[in-house]
Amino acid sequence: MDGSHQLSGFQELRRNVGLFTGRGGTIGWLYNSEALVAIDTQFPDTAETFINGLTERGASSMDLLVNSHHHNDHTAGNGVFAPFTQHIIAHENVPTYQRNSNQDSDAMPITADQRFSSKWSGDFGDETLHLMHYGAAHTGGDTVSFFEKAQVAHLGDLVFNRAYPYIDPSSGASVQNWVRVLNTIVEELPKDTLYIFGHGHPEFGITGTWEDVNRKKAFLEELLTLGNEAIMAGKSKEEFTQMEVIPGFEEFAAPGWRLPLSYNLNIVYDELLSTS
Repeated sequence: MDGSHQLSGFQELRRNVGLFTGRGGTIGWLYNSEALVAIDTQFPDTAETFINGLTERGASSMDLLVNSHHHNDHTAGNGVFAPFTQHIIAHENVPTYQRNSNQDSDAMPITADQRFSSKWSGDFGDETLHLMHYGAAHTGGDTVSFFEKAQVAHLGDLVFNRAYPYIDPSSGASVQNWVRVLNTIVEELPKDTLYIFGHGHPEFGITGTWEDVNRKKAFLEELLTLGNEAIMAGKSKEEFTQMEVIPGFEEFAAPGWRLPLSYNLNIVYDELLSTS
């Protein structure tokens, strides 16, 4: 997509890789002279806006759609993308999580026809895309999508930038391993990688650097530390979850963000008890 002709909601970042904001988790994209790739689909209405924006720029089909994980604000638009996309790929756990979370729906979700377990790579024009799964974190099926030449990585919901994260233990989440996953990402990817985050604080945005990834890791580490201290001190979950803000992490109380700190504290307390 020509950076001099930006469409509403589209932002080019580096070397034909960019993002799209609409409603739900941030969509990432690659659009060069030979290939078109997208990461995540948001909801049907914004998925349609995204596809229409691409067709206005001359795109007639998409080579690959990546689902970063299964949550509906990242995959509910799959049905809109499906006629436009040659293949959908996701971590091997994602289709099962999608079906389980949509059991009460009249229509079963559109799921990936290609799946991977730990690593996958493909060439798209003059760009190489690497997909990596580092283990349970936000869910049990999170994918990091790294555009090698542009050095842009889409992290899905592995980072809620300066906002209290959604944690999904019913789909394999692990806060303890989430810390290790973020540490691995920062260690393995180049230092000047530009990161796209699934969600973010209005002041801090939805893109950032390794320092923003480390800030999320530090928040999760502090959650675990406080949880362990509370359990060791014999505090009940009800006592522990009365905390309104974590000192030093006040900015995570993002304006307009629907998840309270108590939600994170509840899950961390339960996880630590179950693994102690």
